[in-house]
Amino acid sequence: MRETFTMRPDVRHATAEDAGAVAELIATAFAQLKVVSYLVPDRRERHRILTANFQIYVDHALEHGEIHLIDGGSAAAVWFAAPMPAPRDYDIRLAECTGEWADRFRVLDALFEEHHPAEPHHHLAFLAVHPDHQNQGLGSALLRHHHARLDGAPAYLEASSTGSRDLYARHGYQAREPFALPDGTLFWPMWRPGAP
Repeated sequence: MRETFTMRPDVRHATAEDAGAVAELIATAFAQLKVVSYLVPDRRERHRILTANFQIYVDHALEHGEIHLIDGGSAAAVWFAAPMPAPRDYDIRLAECTGEWADRFRVLDALFEEHHPAEPHHHLAFLAVHPDHQNQGLGSALLRHHHARLDGAPAYLEASSTGSRDLYARHGYQAREPFALPDGTLFWPMWRPGAP
């Protein structure tokens, strides 16, 4: 479904004070994606585990990337400039926050790594819009905000649904061959070429 909006929302850089809310927002926005059922089959623990896992990347982005936030906290985009260092103590933190499901997260990490392009680019790790604010153009606003600052550099992401794949395609991303998790959940690597 196409997003529609009537006014341009304010976008700001997230700070350390926003970190917990951003991780919570991503977990909430991604709750209905097929991948979360694979990563954490236990529904009772799913939101807590996903929030803790996303916190690792949010903390890392505050140090090595950028987080753009729609004022009011209804949408966020987490970007890195690739190549980038791995999060500090990642394996330890992953095991602590995902517990018995850690190997499933490692499978996803390995697939992401296998399909990640080698050339320098900006990597959109997460684009999250709260379910109560979807289809209002907030995701598009966040994409436009960062694209305007790319200065000709290419960008890359992994789309986790056909809806998000189609949104990104409208913003110049080209889908590559999809890859699948062991349960058949598909991801579409997508590349937005840099300007000449």
